Amino acid sequence: MNKEELKKWVSVQPKVELHLHIEGSLEPELMMELAKKHSVELPYQSIAEVREAYDFQDLQSFLELYYLGASVLIDEDDFYHLMWRYLCHCKTDNVVHAEIMFDPQTHTERGIDFSVFMAGFNRAMNQAKQEWGQSCLLIMSFLRHLSEESAIETLKAATPYLPNITAVGLDSSEMGNPPEKFTEVFKMAKALGLKRVAHAGEEGPPAYIWGALKTLDVHRIDHGVRSIEDPVLIEFLVDSQHPLTVCPLSNTKLKVFEHMQQHNILKLLDLGLLVTVNADDPSYFGGYLNDNYHALIDHLPINKEQLLVLLKNGFNASFLPEEDIKSWLLKLDIPE
Repeated sequence: MNKEELKKWVSVQPKVELHLHIEGSLEPELMMELAKKHSVELPYQSIAEVREAYDFQDLQSFLELYYLGASVLIDEDDFYHLMWRYLCHCKTDNVVHAEIMFDPQTHTERGIDFSVFMAGFNRAMNQAKQEWGQSCLLIMSFLRHLSEESAIETLKAATPYLPNITAVGLDSSEMGNPPEKFTEVFKMAKALGLKRVAHAGEEGPPAYIWGALKTLDVHRIDHGVRSIEDPVLIEFLVDSQHPLTVCPLSNTKLKVFEHMQQHNILKLLDLGLLVTVNADDPSYFGGYLNDNYHALIDHLPINKEQLLVLLKNGFNASFLPEEDIKSWLLKLDIPE
């Protein structure tokens, strides 16, 4: 298969998305529309100006725009439209199951209650499930640049909504905010029966991945590309099969790798790690899930068999029931 044939093939395969920040799917058009609706002043006069601001130098420069964008999300309808538009992308890309992260502190710090954003999210998710059978669940992420006390308060505030939340996560500024900072809140989440994931090894060192695994007892590592720097960690990840939710376009946009040709996802795959492909913050990083697969095909010597392993890994790394995973794996187009 040539590159174009591979792109067409992967585009129509059923897929899972495990690392997606719903606030990071806020497209400039919706940002400007909601800013006008709520009379929120942004430092941009046009959609083109917003897109020009997407030339990030590092994680922090992205986060500054990310939080600015989130300031236009105010009422239930805003959160509904944010989630609905992402789920429509899922339908287009044949993402049959999505595990979607949201950042409650980004909103509660602005005085917006759980009842507002959870109602919007759930309305969109229920509508997508009814209209085309979309499968999705929510991961509540704690902002690591804030205190653990704030994370604990957030977990307590989420109590009435836990039936609609499957897991907790850890995101935002990685450097200087090691996983160990959130030991107690992750213990509390585990006691509540919540699954656990954490960003580690994107800008932070392999030690942060160890911390997430050992101290936070996570089921998955979000990003994890810097695990390659620690041979003992690589051996552990191969043995344990803790998934890595890798985000290729994000990694190049934030200069974790200068160019996609330098990305180590195939090396990690060949070493036997359970790596998956995800979009992270698709509006800001230049593409949704199919776009990430297409970027790998364009810039790396990837073949159909490797793509199939990545697709399978997505299902196997998910929090779907085992019978659902088996059912979806049977629907993948297995090469003869």
